Amino acid sequence: MSTLHVRNVPENLYEQIRRQAQEQNRSISAQVVYLLERVLSDNAQAQSEILQGIRRRRFYRPDQVGAPDSLSLLYKDRGR
Repeated sequence: MSTLHVRNVPENLYEQIRRQAQEQNRSISAQVVYLLERVLSDNAQAQSEILQGIRRRRFYRPDQVGAPDSLSLLYKDRGR
């Protein structure tokens, strides 16, 4: 397993991590690893969700589901 050393950690951040580690019965190192894993997995999940949304909207055809297309909505709105 690799070792990671971090320098110049702001005191308030260190205190937050220390408190969380104490509340979760973890060492500070274990808490930092937990936080890094959580942030990185959340980020990867968020990216995959964004890509799924883009793909879903990219191939969305309003006429196939009975919804009006944007052009007809614009004409209708301008007619008011």
